[in-house]
Amino acid sequence: MIARMKALVVILTLPFSALAHTGPNPLINYSFQKQFLKGGTLTAQKGPDLPLAPTQFLATETGLAFNGTGTTPAVTIDTLPTDSFTVSAWCSVHEGTRYGGLIGSLEDNGGFEKGWSLGYDQTHFMVTLSTVKTDDGDGRAVVVRSSKPFKPDTFTHLAATYDGKILTLFINGKKDSSTDEVGGAIIYPEDPKLFVAGYRDQDENYPLCGELVSTSIYEDVATEEGIAHEFSHNAKLIDTTPKDLTAARPLESVILPYLQFATTTGITVMWETSKPATGTLFYGETDECTSSVATKSNGPIHELRIEGLQPGTQYFYCTRSEAPGPDGLQTLDSEVRTFQTDAGPGTPFAFAVISDTQGNPAVSGALAEMAWSQRPNFLLHPGDLVDTGGIKDQWVNHFFASMEPLVSRVPFYPVLGNHEQNAANYYNYVSVPAPEYFYTFTYGNARFFMVDTNKKCSPGSEQYQWLAQQLAASKDHWKILCHHHPAYTTDEDDYGKLWKTNKGTRGDLNARHLAHLAHQHGVDIVWNGHIHSYERTWPINHDKPVEKDGSIHLITGGGGGNLETAGPFRAPFTHIVRRGHHYTMVWINGSTLVYKAYDLEGRLFDTFELVK
Repeated sequence: MIARMKALVVILTLPFSALAHTGPNPLINYSFQKQFLKGGTLTAQKGPDLPLAPTQFLATETGLAFNGTGTTPAVTIDTLPTDSFTVSAWCSVHEGTRYGGLIGSLEDNGGFEKGWSLGYDQTHFMVTLSTVKTDDGDGRAVVVRSSKPFKPDTFTHLAATYDGKILTLFINGKKDSSTDEVGGAIIYPEDPKLFVAGYRDQDENYPLCGELVSTSIYEDVATEEGIAHEFSHNAKLIDTTPKDLTAARPLESVILPYLQFATTTGITVMWETSKPATGTLFYGETDECTSSVATKSNGPIHELRIEGLQPGTQYFYCTRSEAPGPDGLQTLDSEVRTFQTDAGPGTPFAFAVISDTQGNPAVSGALAEMAWSQRPNFLLHPGDLVDTGGIKDQWVNHFFASMEPLVSRVPFYPVLGNHEQNAANYYNYVSVPAPEYFYTFTYGNARFFMVDTNKKCSPGSEQYQWLAQQLAASKDHWKILCHHHPAYTTDEDDYGKLWKTNKGTRGDLNARHLAHLAHQHGVDIVWNGHIHSYERTWPINHDKPVEKDGSIHLITGGGGGNLETAGPFRAPFTHIVRRGHHYTMVWINGSTLVYKAYDLEGRLFDTFELVK
């Protein structure tokens, strides 16, 4: 097999002359060299030619540098490996993504997983495979990831073999990781297509942002020595710097402008572009936006603060991003939007509350539209903005894409949920006072205390001590505490399997420490998410429902996540419990607070009024 693998190497590096050599016959062989480009087609050395959109790549001395735009190229192929394979690629990855592909034929729709793919995710190279052994009716794919994260913008030889029993991943000629969870024939979706320079299935498209030199598929199984020999032929590539894709990439909006942290005299505007750019924020009291501030550094995420504004005033704003392109300076302008500053303690105001928007942009988007129709001054978000905090795509295409009608016009104030996973994305996209996982802000005559209940909240902890000090010092008319996990809930299974036992904590014991502080210092409302349903308590004072002088606890976790159900026991603290997606609104006018909750159809299902 070693001798045959040598021929495989020759095929990769000398595509035309190698066909005369004896050795394994490739099913697919693409060499991404300029001489094989004819118009919008890459001529294959073996297999069907590959259609390419000229705007998707830049021809370089080493290969084709793909800029991560457009639709992943696809071809129909008569035969794909059925029982075993060797697949390889010389590549560089400029930017990881949720499902990155180099070459493969994989359909992944929820529980339906069939086919295989050689590629990468946000941080690691990987090979994915579905076989008879993993078939659960819809198929199930097994993933082998590299033992170490890949280094961006570095040429790497990536290879994988499957011999019918073991799936193995090789990095730069060396065996890296493997699994024996696979076995038997490869399972494909109906009418499979081969995707190259990206990952694509029926409802997803993640084109490559990086460079390809060559890629091949064989039905033969190469030995470790054969893979090492193949790598050695082009080993010098690892010392070569891939083409800089920045100038070639189009300047596009990744996240449209949105608002953060409004005060009586200032506000922050943030947005993200497809590549580093300079940013300018234009604003003013008319849609001409005659005033401006500009960023001091280049970056894809832009954050600009405006100060010196007038209290309680409507302003207009828009943004401009500029970056070098292949044909000169590229410019990207946003639409004009509005915001307003806090008028201060003497003026009525309103805010919306939407929580647990995770993974359901259709629902969260509808709720955002309905909330905006009521013209709140800001949005309070009690956590779980996304389903997986480390996946950038969810911030871009789930949270910000769906919430744009609201957060482009009013600032949002979040806390960390468990699904944020304390990931860097949260801190990159949220601009609130340090340390950002806990903070406080005022609006009108109310103060909001924002806490991270993923961290320790018991007496003596950092957040407990901070909150105790802040509450004791607060002279604000209204006090509102917001954290993700509820101190009191009758949910069926989060704090005890209540359909199987009557034993349970009926709430998060870590958060309950904060509840006791809230009751001690006269907090009016404690806002939570985590439970994907609705629950309002009676006023509670040190774990007991009271008629007055207690805090009302509100779980408003119906912003998009899969719905949950209350258990069979009605706790003494429960006032109203309800299943369904929803949002809530609060209006405050001096000593009067009016609260209303609305379902996904916009119907009012709960309301109350507090007068102090």
